[in-house]
Amino acid sequence: MKFRWETEFKETEIGEIPEIPRDWEIIELKKFITNIIKGKTPKKIDGEIPYLSAKYLRGEDDPEGYYDVSAGIYVENGEIIILWDGSNSGEVFKAKRGLLASTMCKLEINDTKINKDYLYIVLKSQEEEIKSAKSGTDDRHVDKDYFLEIPVPFPPLSEQSRIAQVLSYFDDLIENKKKQNEILEKTAMAIFKNWFIDFEPFKDQEFVYNEELGKEIPKGWEVKRLGEVVFTQYGFTASAQNKGEIKLLRIMDINKSFVINWEEVPFCRTDERNHTKYRLKDKDIVISRIGDIGKIAIIEDPPPSVFASYLIRLKIKSDKITPYYLYYWLKSSDYQEYIQGAAEGSTRPNTNAEVIKAGPILIPHSDVIREFERIAINLRQKIILNQKQIMTLKKVRDTLLPLLVFGKLRIEEL
Repeated sequence: MKFRWETEFKETEIGEIPEIPRDWEIIELKKFITNIIKGKTPKKIDGEIPYLSAKYLRGEDDPEGYYDVSAGIYVENGEIIILWDGSNSGEVFKAKRGLLASTMCKLEINDTKINKDYLYIVLKSQEEEIKSAKSGTDDRHVDKDYFLEIPVPFPPLSEQSRIAQVLSYFDDLIENKKKQNEILEKTAMAIFKNWFIDFEPFKDQEFVYNEELGKEIPKGWEVKRLGEVVFTQYGFTASAQNKGEIKLLRIMDINKSFVINWEEVPFCRTDERNHTKYRLKDKDIVISRIGDIGKIAIIEDPPPSVFASYLIRLKIKSDKITPYYLYYWLKSSDYQEYIQGAAEGSTRPNTNAEVIKAGPILIPHSDVIREFERIAINLRQKIILNQKQIMTLKKVRDTLLPLLVFGKLRIEEL
């Protein structure tokens, strides 16, 4: 791979892009778009095609149903789609195979004029500008006129392809790390379910019926109230800030994945007393108490941070359980069925610390818990390492992107 710094530029008439290499052009987006197709709510036809909501494309949630290909607007892998409506409108995605959500639009590209992957990169680099230029009475959808007039730096097609290949290399590495993490987490959860929900390794032992769980468990194992083995603490009331020294972990930050992306967690203002009181420590566990109640996160190698008021911290006070055992127990069907059933409120479900503590927790023999903890620590350490590598790859990619897209750094050969 061979790079060089560009030294010869020409001025443009566009303020956002003051200069480009002499052999490049600036062309408005509409020159490359043949059509903008709006998604729609799919018909109820069962199939294998996922519904492409924004949450699913961000990796925050499972698809909102699977449909037949004829049930809605179909998109292929790699097509460019835009979140057209809603509070995050203007967000740019590279599609997965599926049916387009009603809030989305897909772009039909004349790919004889421009490399589609390169165009995706250009739009992604201008995502914040697209988000800020909204129209409508409540500023909740993309301004089509603004969108179609977006200036696109236009190098020769061969260089577009090289830029796309380099930046896609980073995206592919990031995606592979994410998939590895999904497999590792599913493995940990599968082991937990096999041992402590289905009791497969202990089938040859004597079982006794337990009323709290409504099923038989291995003899000698206990079921206690969660409050007997953990302390609880409500979170800190503060407003999110773009800059600062102390991170503010919120419900939305633990909703996105099974591992916290601290790069996306905002900051808050707090004094030393409150920072000490609410500071998150390694292996703390937090649970949401409103909205998406029962959502769980375990804190691993955190930066200076506190947790927000709609979260409740759980700290272990008994040597009968361990952090990862507690984490996976709270995510298990046995506990989730309890906490969901105990939720109050019809429009915005909520719960509180006393309800959370009243829930059951299975206490296996100590040697069994220790063995599971050993396995879980090994799996989660790999997840944490992958997450750190993902953050590093993103920083390198985000540093390279504007240099390549605006021609400051040229790729001469791959």
